[in-house]
Amino acid sequence: MKYYEIAILKSPLAPLTYQCEHNIQIGAKVLVKLARIKKLCEAVVLKEVEKPEFKCVNIEEVTTEYYTQQMIETSKFVSTYYVCSIGEALSSYIPFDKTFEDSFEKKDFKSDIELSEKQKEAFLFLEQKKQALLFANTGSGKTEVYIKTIEKHLNNQKQAVLLMPEISLTPQMQKRLEKVFNTSVAIWHSKVTKKKKKQITQGLLNGEIRVIAGARSSLFLPFKNLGVIVVDEEHDESYKSDSKPRFQTKDLAIYLSKKYDIQLILGSATPSASSFIKIPFFRLKQTFFETKRLIEFDNSDASLSNKIIQKIQQTVKQNKQVIVFLPTRANFKYQICTSCGKSVECPYCSVSMSLHKNDLALKCHYCGYAQQIPEFCPSCNTGIIHNLRVGTAQIEEELKELFPDKNIKRFDRDEIKTDAKLKAVLNDFNNNKIDILVGTQMLSKGHDYHNVKLAVVLGIDSVLNMNSYKAREKALSLLIQIAGRSGRKGEGEVVVQTKNQEFFEYFFNEADYKEFLEEELEFREELYPPYVKMARVVFAHTNGLKVKDELDKYVKYLKQNSSIEVVGFGQCSIFKLANKYRYEILIRSSSVKAILGALHSINSPMATIDMDTNY
Repeated sequence: MKYYEIAILKSPLAPLTYQCEHNIQIGAKVLVKLARIKKLCEAVVLKEVEKPEFKCVNIEEVTTEYYTQQMIETSKFVSTYYVCSIGEALSSYIPFDKTFEDSFEKKDFKSDIELSEKQKEAFLFLEQKKQALLFANTGSGKTEVYIKTIEKHLNNQKQAVLLMPEISLTPQMQKRLEKVFNTSVAIWHSKVTKKKKKQITQGLLNGEIRVIAGARSSLFLPFKNLGVIVVDEEHDESYKSDSKPRFQTKDLAIYLSKKYDIQLILGSATPSASSFIKIPFFRLKQTFFETKRLIEFDNSDASLSNKIIQKIQQTVKQNKQVIVFLPTRANFKYQICTSCGKSVECPYCSVSMSLHKNDLALKCHYCGYAQQIPEFCPSCNTGIIHNLRVGTAQIEEELKELFPDKNIKRFDRDEIKTDAKLKAVLNDFNNNKIDILVGTQMLSKGHDYHNVKLAVVLGIDSVLNMNSYKAREKALSLLIQIAGRSGRKGEGEVVVQTKNQEFFEYFFNEADYKEFLEEELEFREELYPPYVKMARVVFAHTNGLKVKDELDKYVKYLKQNSSIEVVGFGQCSIFKLANKYRYEILIRSSSVKAILGALHSINSPMATIDMDTNY
């Protein structure tokens, strides 16, 4: 009889020991019985062990699928760093199927892309550094550099993965990749059918598919010989998983690159502060088309002011297109002064405070400081703090009333639910069948819209006034990304509705994004990432008193740990979610070991842990 330690997939349980009469290969996917669960559970064999003192249950079945040593090693890292079980970490991976044919024939690829002198410099820089950041202005041609790098690896008979933050990016990128790599390209994201996913996995194993382009889950496919990982729009927050395991895809890509000798390219026009300081970068500024971009500001309170309406009118009259952007998809609600545009800041933390309607108070989620909702704005002493509310559906309605003869469409996750719908709307927009496109973050992703003359940005102050240390970075990055969608070939105009004109104007016109990052990093030193590690622990339960007791217990416990700092604790900004009351603790430390030690010592069924939180 042989004994094996196995990890139950998708289960928070620690590894268990089972027995089997036959030899089983490490990494094999097996089926086992688990007490009180009728259905057989999927599990992965981690290692062979000595016969234990307790009685073991038999492994029921050994499948033809298995996980490589690399998958197991990476899952162990994910389990340790992102505080989850190894079974949860392994469940991100798609295993190999041994029944698939394994033949990797030699293929040659030749693109007709000619790089400019500056792009060649970028290409060589990326080649010389194992991990590098391509800090490239919108329209400077970073995709061509990616394609040339991928081509080089494919001609060395290796595979490539190109990660993108949103599935909304894939149709356009798919066309560009297929032009060069033909049928050797596959697109991978959550909306791809089960049948298609099986074909792709088989194609990866038999060498038919050499390039995968897609969302963060693409990193977990069974590559035979991965040569390069490209993380496009690396600043994007959707690379951070919001369910267990809560990994940050970009950081995982850095880990894989270092450990398994894989080339890594991070690319963005507005790179994150952490990548900017940690990874060597090449600055690509030259753009292919002469683009003139005028930026104007509008400080009115109306969601669509007269100035904005006139601008839209002038643009559609010239048969040019308009995009209207809002920061969140439903109705965002934020507190802001009607005179100076500031939100109420915590006196101790330099982040905006959150509104807690039940308590009629403003609270800081970093230090717990609370105050009454002020009668007048503390910044200018004259304005009144107002709740503002506006959403994509409302703007779409208003525009339809104002421009009844124009085709106006919404582009957000509530509207675009399938891959087919996504392609249809983008095609219609690129073929000038849509005059005005109203949308959320999805609009800011790197689409090439050739006939857009005007970009209207609403509600950017709600991003700037978020209670997060990343608020300034998020707001400016978003504005630059959206502005980059107008006037891709020719003249473009951007109208930004904001009460914070000075901030946006300075960094958008006078200063360079690099200068902003340098200033931002100075502000964060010793307090916030990338200089310290931060984690968020959320406690949730249907019983409000029970969960409050649990929070208090862990606040007391964590405060006794001198190597970490409890930054703040209290109710979550959305206090009740899915009928559960929610509290949170924010902790930070300059020591990775100390913060992980503290997080691994939390043993509560109510707790969810988010290491390197985006909060």
